[in-house]
Amino acid sequence: MSNSVWSHITEMFQLPFTNPVLIFTLILFIILLAPALMERIKMPHIVGYILAGVLIGPYCLDLLKKNLAVDLFSTIGLLYIMFNAGIELDLVEFKRNSHKSLVFGILTFSIPIAIGFPVCYYLLGYPMLTSILTASMFATHTLVAYPIISKYRIAENQAVAITVGGTILTDTAVLIILAIIIGAKNGGLTTAFWLHLIGSLIVFTLVVFLIVPRLAKWFFSKPESDKTSRYVFILACMFFSATLAQMAGVEPIIGAFVAALALNKLIPKPSKLFDNIEFVGNAIFIPFFLISVGMIINLNVLFSGAGAFIVAATLTIVALIGKWISAFFTQKIFHYSNNQRQLIFGLSSSHAAATLAIILIGYKSKIIDDNILNGTIILILVTCMAASIFTEMAAKKMSKVRSPEIIED
Repeated sequence: MSNSVWSHITEMFQLPFTNPVLIFTLILFIILLAPALMERIKMPHIVGYILAGVLIGPYCLDLLKKNLAVDLFSTIGLLYIMFNAGIELDLVEFKRNSHKSLVFGILTFSIPIAIGFPVCYYLLGYPMLTSILTASMFATHTLVAYPIISKYRIAENQAVAITVGGTILTDTAVLIILAIIIGAKNGGLTTAFWLHLIGSLIVFTLVVFLIVPRLAKWFFSKPESDKTSRYVFILACMFFSATLAQMAGVEPIIGAFVAALALNKLIPKPSKLFDNIEFVGNAIFIPFFLISVGMIINLNVLFSGAGAFIVAATLTIVALIGKWISAFFTQKIFHYSNNQRQLIFGLSSSHAAATLAIILIGYKSKIIDDNILNGTIILILVTCMAASIFTEMAAKKMSKVRSPEIIED
């Protein structure tokens, strides 16, 4: 009897884990403990999830391998990240400072690409498509340090508003570049490709912006629609839009982002529905995605030779320089203070959600190699730390002199 019990236990814990209950238990404990550990060392939670994924992945402890269940939750998490990015944006504030957000968006999009492409193409010697995709990754940014803004209550500062607004412009532009690069990889940029892409994007945009909001208004007005059904409806809209995006020939993350922009005004902030959307994403789907990202990272590549270290260091330095120069020119154009420049740099220097999405899609399409993939993870770790440090420093100073820092038109 004891032998059968022991054999059952050893079979259950055989590496890598295959028992779905054990796998989900492991993931939940990581989601629970990783943020607490990161809090102790003053690091963003995203770093903890990725490092945990590296630890349990096939290239380290080999506790868990990528399988259908992991891929499913990972895909949901990736879509959820882009959906959250669109839902959390303050479109009213964006419109109010739209001209300044446009200028900052152009700067923070074009300057990193202008620096990154020649570095990747000429210095690192990567092919044209790889260089363009990697350079476009430098243009993205994720507002990882935004909770610091809330902590010091300086969200009304104009520098914050234009940085958030610039996120819409630069991430949307990069996602369109991604669609073009994937199209070029799969079949070439022919006339038929452009006609199909433009035509399908027009149809996709009209459906999402004209039909989906009207359906949402009708559904929300029904007295029998409770908080559960409203959340499920929002989730269905996200996946419906993602499916339409795939049918249009672009990545589903574009569909999730566009759906969020279309539904943005119908989901008040704060509200129970908004809280439910954030809660489920932050509790399960997004951490699962970040853990799955860590699982595909082979840090041994970094120790395989000087080339891997050179790529990782180069990507990180170029990413930080590009965002700093963008913040510097924004400061000079709009006569912002040094603290505001530092705040813009802090908020826009962290690479996370959109960067991961672009690099992973490029990796799966065999445009990106292992060196760039692993170098990007190092980039994410370093830029998230830098963003948190610079934003914290600027926010502390600005919270003491809030009113003088706000520059009006």
